[in-house]
Amino acid sequence: MLSYIGKRILAIIPIFLFAAFLSFAMIHLSPVDPAEVYLTAALIHPTEELLAEVRHEFGLDRPLFVQYVNSLIKISRLDFGTSYITKEPVWREVAQRMPATLQLAFSSIILAVLISVPIGFLSAVYKNGIIDHVTRLLAFIGASIPQFWLGYLLVYFLSVKLDLLPVQGRGTWAHLVLPSFTLALGLIAIYSRLLRTSVLEQMQEPYVLYARARGIKEKVIMGKHVLKIAISPMITGLGMNLGKLLSGTIIVEVVFSWPGFGRYFVDSILNRDIPVIQCYVLLAACLFIVCNLIVDLLQMAMDPRISRKGRTGL
Repeated sequence: MLSYIGKRILAIIPIFLFAAFLSFAMIHLSPVDPAEVYLTAALIHPTEELLAEVRHEFGLDRPLFVQYVNSLIKISRLDFGTSYITKEPVWREVAQRMPATLQLAFSSIILAVLISVPIGFLSAVYKNGIIDHVTRLLAFIGASIPQFWLGYLLVYFLSVKLDLLPVQGRGTWAHLVLPSFTLALGLIAIYSRLLRTSVLEQMQEPYVLYARARGIKEKVIMGKHVLKIAISPMITGLGMNLGKLLSGTIIVEVVFSWPGFGRYFVDSILNRDIPVIQCYVLLAACLFIVCNLIVDLLQMAMDPRISRKGRTGL
């Protein structure tokens, strides 16, 4: 088990280096001059002398390989530079906004799990019943409607017309309801159908027939055995979507004026704040890597055969 975990952790290193290389190349392949952007953001007219001075200050006049190595050293110290707009360290700005994004992402995941697991399981148990048809309708709506349009609909009906929930901002639990449900609806549509399909497949397995022949109660078979195995693909999807949510809550944060990292990233794109954009790319890659690692460990805990495959190289 420890060897499998060690291999998975070692595999993270080249992926992170590749992501760092992409973020580094993105700056140098872009037609935008970082020195010119910096001076423009500071409301300073860029002249050749000032541009040369800023390039020397940022190390942009050094060879590309030296710049790449220096950027890796700075990243290892969580030094992503200084924002061109706020003149504050980027990591400090991110650390201030990341809790809001984490709160929104985890609340959406919890809401999606609490809703999708029961309705997905019941729609499989009562196949072609009322619950199954309602779940299909919910899945169709959740998979079809765009997040930004759903957010505006919720704001219009629940906030503007009925005045039940606040329109924007962050503070109480009421501020969290609309953005969390906006993010969770698409996940509910995916996970409920995924779990339904997985449960139906497991119900056709020989071990279910054998358990019924032994006289084991149907509730025990479905809850203790079928659901435990059928939920495994859903856990994999959760891990991948958790990384996506942590780095992709941009639209919802903009719609509901949620003070998270995603909204900060959008403002940075509009202002061409290159250090913030580079930091976002790296953090998004790290979030995906870590979430996938956690999912692999959970899968290994639920199915020990995975660690044995890792040891035998199968």
